[in-house]
Amino acid sequence: MPPCQAGSPCTIFAPSFSPGCSPSPTERWGTQVRPRPAQHMEHAGRGSGWAVLRATVAVPRAQSLRRVSKGVGRTASRGRIWVGTGQLGPGSPCHCGPLCSAPHPSPHYLLPPIHEVIHSRRGATATLPCVLGASPPSYKVRWSKIEPGELRETPILITNGLHARGYGPLGGRARLRRGHRLDASLVLADVHLEDEGRYRCELINGMEDESVALTLRLEGVVFPYQPSRGRYQFNYFEAKRACEEQDGRLATYGQLYQAWTEGLDWCNAGWLLEGSVRYPVLTARAPCGGPGRPGIRSYGPRDRARDRYDAFCFTSALAGQVFFVPGRLTLSEAHAACRRRGAVVAKVGHLYAAWKFSGLDQCDGGWLADGSVRFPITTPRPRCGGLPDPGVRSFGFPGPQQAAYGTYCYTGT
Repeated sequence: MPPCQAGSPCTIFAPSFSPGCSPSPTERWGTQVRPRPAQHMEHAGRGSGWAVLRATVAVPRAQSLRRVSKGVGRTASRGRIWVGTGQLGPGSPCHCGPLCSAPHPSPHYLLPPIHEVIHSRRGATATLPCVLGASPPSYKVRWSKIEPGELRETPILITNGLHARGYGPLGGRARLRRGHRLDASLVLADVHLEDEGRYRCELINGMEDESVALTLRLEGVVFPYQPSRGRYQFNYFEAKRACEEQDGRLATYGQLYQAWTEGLDWCNAGWLLEGSVRYPVLTARAPCGGPGRPGIRSYGPRDRARDRYDAFCFTSALAGQVFFVPGRLTLSEAHAACRRRGAVVAKVGHLYAAWKFSGLDQCDGGWLADGSVRFPITTPRPRCGGLPDPGVRSFGFPGPQQAAYGTYCYTGT
C-alpha cells in the first residue's frame, strides 16, 4: 500500500481505518492536529455510519498520518478520528471505512442526556442528569448556570468524584445524586423561579474537556402587570422589582411565547427579563399594532433606565393556598380579615398561580395586596366577567376606602 503524500489535500475519517489500511512503521501516532478556522471542511457520509471531512493540513513528511484530538474529533464523530495528508477515500489506494480498529482511541466520557429539557415547578426537587460512560484516571466535574445575556457562567458545584463543594446562591441547595460511581447528576432542592435556565455539566480531565448542556424549565403562568398610576410607568429595573413584589419575576421571551400559544392576548407592551419590550397578539386589530399576522410584537431592546412600559411577570406553583373571604370590605378591613384567619392578603402572583395550578374559580371580586381588585375564572359563564375565555379578571384599582369587595387571602405551609 503506498504511503500518503504530505502537503496534499487530506481526508479525515471517523471512526477508524478499514481493514488493510494501516500506517507504515515510520509514521508516528498521537500528535494533535487542529486545522485553522480558514480551512475548508465538509461533512459527508453520515448515513453510512462514518463521517468524512476534507481539509488541507500541513504536516512534516515523516508524520503522514496523525491522530486528531479535540477540535476535529469533536466535530466529526464521537469515535476515533484520524488524519492523513494524502488523498484517501473510496476508490483510492487507501480506503478508510467504519470496520477497522486503530490504536490509541480518544474516548468521550460523558453520555449524551436522554432529555435535554427538564421540567419542574417552584418548590419541587429537580434532577439534571450528567452520567459518565467510563471513569477517567483523574478528573473533576463542574456544574454551572449559564446566565442569559450576561456572557458568564455562575459556578454551582465542583466534585472530584469523592468530595463535592457548592458555590454561590445555588450551592446551598445543590448536591450530587450519586446513584452510582459514574453518576454526576445535579439535584436542586426547593426550586426557585430564578433557577429556570441553562446549565452546564463539564468534565475536566486535564487533556480533553467535555460538557453537556441542559435546560431547566418551570411550569408556570405569565401575567401582565401595571401599577395603580396607569400603564407604561416602569423602567426595566422598576418592572423587575414590581414582579418580585407580586411573587413573580420578569418573564423570559420563551415564557411569553408559550403563554401566547396558550391564549395570552394583550395590547400593552411590557418588559421581559432579557431587556426587550414585547406584547402578544392573538387577534390582530387596529388598536393593537394594526393588521397583520398574530404573534409576539416587538419594540426591540430599549433603554433600561429611561424607557417606560408595563411588565410581563412569571410565577409558578404555590407552596401555600389561596382562599376567598366574602364581604363588603375596605382594603384595610381586608388585611384585618386575612390576619384573623392566620393569613395575609394575596398578591397578584398568588392569585394567578392558584388559578393556573389549583383551578381556583370565584365569581367575586376581591382585594389583593397591591390595592387591585380581581377574580379568577376557570369555567367562563354568563354574568361572571362577560368574557368567553378562562383567566383572571380585573376591576382595576378602586379607592382603598371603597367597601364593596371581599378579599383573597394567602396562607403558606
